[in-house]
Amino acid sequence: MTDGSTFRELAELIALAVLSGSFLLAVVRVVLGPSLPDRILGLDMLVSIAIGFIAVIGIRTGYTLYLDIAIALGLVGFLATVAFARFVLSRRYEEEFIAEDTRGIYGESEND
Repeated sequence: MTDGSTFRELAELIALAVLSGSFLLAVVRVVLGPSLPDRILGLDMLVSIAIGFIAVIGIRTGYTLYLDIAIALGLVGFLATVAFARFVLSRRYEEEFIAEDTRGIYGESEND
């Protein structure tokens, strides 16, 4: 074994350890997140960490197919984040504007 391959293996193990720790922290963020946007951000972070895992495993094994899988996961993760963001915006729209319209229809004042 040469010094370069030993360094690479050590760097791979350190990268996997750091990714594992960040994965656990992101799971905690998803479970304990005080609001829905915090949970969505945690899920987006989980996708990014999974892409990191796939990249490190691709480097360890030498298969270039893992790069395609990481790109596909990145696209799916991006689309999921956009869908969640639209969902949050639609909920906020309903809470803010539709609630105001119903108060106005029934003649309730804002001071009640």
